[in-house]
Amino acid sequence: MNQGTRTVLHMTDIKKSFSGVPALWGVDFELKAGEIHALVGENGAGKSTLIKIMTGAYRRDSGVIDYENNSVAFQNPTEAQAVGIVAVYQEIQLVGFRTVAENIFLGREPHRFGIVDRQCMNALATEILERLGLDIDPRSLVSSLNIAHRQMVAIARAISFGARVLILDEPTSSLTETEVAVLFNVMRRLKLEGTAIVYVSHRFEELYAVCDHVTVLRDGRNIVTQPLTTLNRLDLVCYMLGRQPDEVSKGVTAFAERSQNAAGQPVLLQAEALKYQNRLAGVSIEVRHGEIVGLAGLLGSGRSETARAVFGAEPLDAGTVKLEGSLLKVHSPHDAINAGMAFLSEDRKADGIIPELSVRENLTLAALPSLTRWGIVSKKRQGELVNRFMQRLGIKAASAEQKIHELSGGNQQKVLLARWLCKNTKLLLLDEPTRGIDVGAKSEIQRLIAELAEQGLGVLMISSEVEELVEGSQRVVVLRDGQSVAELSGEQKNIKAILHAMAEGADAKEEQDANEY
Repeated sequence: MNQGTRTVLHMTDIKKSFSGVPALWGVDFELKAGEIHALVGENGAGKSTLIKIMTGAYRRDSGVIDYENNSVAFQNPTEAQAVGIVAVYQEIQLVGFRTVAENIFLGREPHRFGIVDRQCMNALATEILERLGLDIDPRSLVSSLNIAHRQMVAIARAISFGARVLILDEPTSSLTETEVAVLFNVMRRLKLEGTAIVYVSHRFEELYAVCDHVTVLRDGRNIVTQPLTTLNRLDLVCYMLGRQPDEVSKGVTAFAERSQNAAGQPVLLQAEALKYQNRLAGVSIEVRHGEIVGLAGLLGSGRSETARAVFGAEPLDAGTVKLEGSLLKVHSPHDAINAGMAFLSEDRKADGIIPELSVRENLTLAALPSLTRWGIVSKKRQGELVNRFMQRLGIKAASAEQKIHELSGGNQQKVLLARWLCKNTKLLLLDEPTRGIDVGAKSEIQRLIAELAEQGLGVLMISSEVEELVEGSQRVVVLRDGQSVAELSGEQKNIKAILHAMAEGADAKEEQDANEY
């Protein structure tokens, strides 16, 4: 029997909402025996929610799940594991002070006369490890293993459940190229045995190397499912972002209302050959006074890591950061702030606002040292500062004492911008500054960013909206797999070129130039 023709798991019209906000809008997903099926999409696409419904961690609101021709409704992951649906997540969940064999059979240890039969357990673990082609001593402590071997032990544990559906969530995020090759060999062995694998990754080389089919999710919807051999990389990027290479239309953002020109201005930021673990592999960025530089790339390309590394929030393994020509030793965000940098995280709720504090308290947080004398904050000076920036940025609130979590997303973002403008900020690092806010507020934020650049601030802006980068930036640097693969300006700075660089990498620009002749 051809394993690839037998459907193991079929999810139909799956819907799920959280606090009334839809996360999945009616997703269909089909998985066949002996198939490696890629599940891709940007942040918020619905991948994690679908996986958690698949494994019983979440309960669907509606829809049907058929597993091995039986309708199922798992109440928890234990029920899913019992029938052979097992997930191995990016954050490996193993017990470091236990042996490999103990981790594989944790909670299911073989017993003899009421005592754990370690000889039997080690033998069973050896059998599973050898089946996967792995040379790992089952008696070794997990804490003594490198990250790749821990990943393999986690997969071996999944196989010990008799997994017929194995879900691998970003399994290569911490692996070297050699270790990835070992993982792929294990996956191919399992595929030949008929195991169905759901593979979640943002790395295109991996998808095309090992996967048979791909399903793209976007905004909680199933966009496309088809064989990877029939889908080129540019089309895959377009499906993920909801764009077409030729659909650029000028004037779709408020940035188009202003014309920024920083040519000839002195260099403000010069970051060269930034390296951090396996997430940044030599990124170089330059920003001039009064210039907005866009940073483009798919999830996992290194965009946020670049901004965080420049700001001192991620420790650099190599590379240099200069501000106005002076070499900076940025060991922490405190050093970056003192040097004149400001950073807005893509997750303002987790890394930006303090929900239970007022607008006044959130806005003046960074400026408190300058408003304090003998350990006491000057309420008068604080109030003057708050009033000035609430008016300047058009922050809409009942009063400065209103709790910030009660404000709209756009006004929360304005408060966070005001927080940094209270300081003598020279460089703004903006990670998705208009994500999650309504259209009107988005335009206001875009106008404000352009206005700040006109006043001489340098801006490094990360955005998943390609139009925002095209119209808002003088130059766009495209990242892929932790590397700078293209820098686009002038007529080359267009949606098609950016998407092509995201999909094809370093040679994208050369290919585009060649096609013009």
